[in-house]
Amino acid sequence: MSATAVRGHILCVVGARPNFMKIAPIMRVFSQPSSALTARLLHTGQHYDAAMKLAFFDQLHIPEPDIDLEVGSGSHAQQTAEIMKRFEPVLDENPPVAVLVVGDVNSTIACALVAAKKGIPVVHVEAGLRSGDRQMPEEINRILTDQLSDLLFTTEAEAKSNLVREGIAGDRVHFVGNVMIDTLLYNLEHAVPAAETLAQAGLKTQQSEGYGLVTLHRPSNVDDPEVLERLVRVLGQISERTPLLFPIHPRTLARISDAGLSDLLGSFAIKTLPPQGYLEMLGLMREARVVLTDSGGIQEETTALGVPCITLRENTERPITVVQGTNTVVGTDATKIRACYDEIMSRGGKTGRVPEFWDGKAAERIVAVINAWVAGRE
Repeated sequence: MSATAVRGHILCVVGARPNFMKIAPIMRVFSQPSSALTARLLHTGQHYDAAMKLAFFDQLHIPEPDIDLEVGSGSHAQQTAEIMKRFEPVLDENPPVAVLVVGDVNSTIACALVAAKKGIPVVHVEAGLRSGDRQMPEEINRILTDQLSDLLFTTEAEAKSNLVREGIAGDRVHFVGNVMIDTLLYNLEHAVPAAETLAQAGLKTQQSEGYGLVTLHRPSNVDDPEVLERLVRVLGQISERTPLLFPIHPRTLARISDAGLSDLLGSFAIKTLPPQGYLEMLGLMREARVVLTDSGGIQEETTALGVPCITLRENTERPITVVQGTNTVVGTDATKIRACYDEIMSRGGKTGRVPEFWDGKAAERIVAVINAWVAGRE
């Protein structure tokens, strides 16, 4: 960690895979001569390994972190506490004009809390999203981070009502659009064709039948053996009509093994893949006939791509993907999942439309507001 003072900088925080796609366009815009502020990047190390670096930092041209806390894994409490302990000396050594956090992971709330207690303004990108489900750790992180933030940037206009209802002044909220879609549009022409990804994995699908894409990682789906088995079986039934590709997160793979479901999964036309890089995953999503997921980010990406999405959760913090986009929330009931899949296969699914400000320029709006806000405070 360098002791050299950096004047007039904003400290941008990332910690886990979902953050990387959100921070890339923000760092890119801050690096332009038009920005009065410079940005430094801090990686908490909440999720980090060499493969992830190659697949995300390098592909998305995210600069090497100026600071890496190297926190590693742990329980929610352990991880949050360790991030806070390691983050505080960074602020003491070189105070930024503000700390910018994205999304809803443990790194987001941990760094926001430390900054707020030290009187350093907090900027939250992707504010105001609510699922209404406080059993989700991310929901707690979202609510608390928004309460601590001085500037709040929303991806959809309706999110402001959530914030105002929770007592946050409306003049702190700015509707700017979705930085995830900035990254998607910026990289779409560089997406790796699905055929290339499959060939490298020694797999192929018939062009005529196409394929569906599956992702599962949420504890509510993979930690309960009964729910996990129900999902594996219904995915197996769907795969009899449409072959499924399933890039499996290591934690999900371990839960499948622990539940004794590995042989069952292998008996279906479900082709498993290791975790994919951003450009590989973008190519797989773009060419899929349908995506079945419990990921919030993928709900947004499929809406931007116009690909039908079936969300295997009881709720979503991204309702705009349902109201305006291509997403349908069905939960984990096998009958509802099959019915939604049948509807998509027979009628093509929801066409939807791209929401307002999901135009690739959200980061430009964010940086412009931050620059003006800092200048006004000075």
